[in-house]
Amino acid sequence: MTSAPAPFVSSVLEIEKDWIDYNGHLNMAYYNVLFDRASDEAFEFLGMGAEYAKERRLTTYTAEIHVCYVRELHLGDRVTSTFQMLDHDEKRFHVFQELHHRDGWLAATSESLTLHVDMTGPRVCRFPADILANVEKMRAAHTALPVSERIGRPIGIRRRKV
Repeated sequence: MTSAPAPFVSSVLEIEKDWIDYNGHLNMAYYNVLFDRASDEAFEFLGMGAEYAKERRLTTYTAEIHVCYVRELHLGDRVTSTFQMLDHDEKRFHVFQELHHRDGWLAATSESLTLHVDMTGPRVCRFPADILANVEKMRAAHTALPVSERIGRPIGIRRRKV
């Protein structure tokens, strides 16, 4: 792996017609599709893409995800997604992504915990040494990035104390 960009930025992603809901904007499920497609690009960069799954029978599964919808997207909008490695251990990594409209504004964020999986189980397993080295390089490159206020946010109704 060459040096890791900080943050990793996806190719331009386009909103598809079938993703628009009856309210005229991008249905909430497809924000996850956009984040997932961008993650696939980052995983490919890390050496964990489709060929990795096919040849080594190792892959990733999402264990948890938290999406914040900031601004609506519509048909014709084009976006990119950042991919920021926040933390990792020998079997997991914690990532934060931002979906930006081509005009620069923030559309959504995603925070996720991803597991490394042996597909023969399936079961969670350690990263092979070469992949762990790539993950560590990305994490090191991302340590100087700002930490978003959206990371680690709880979900709930905030009530005013009387």
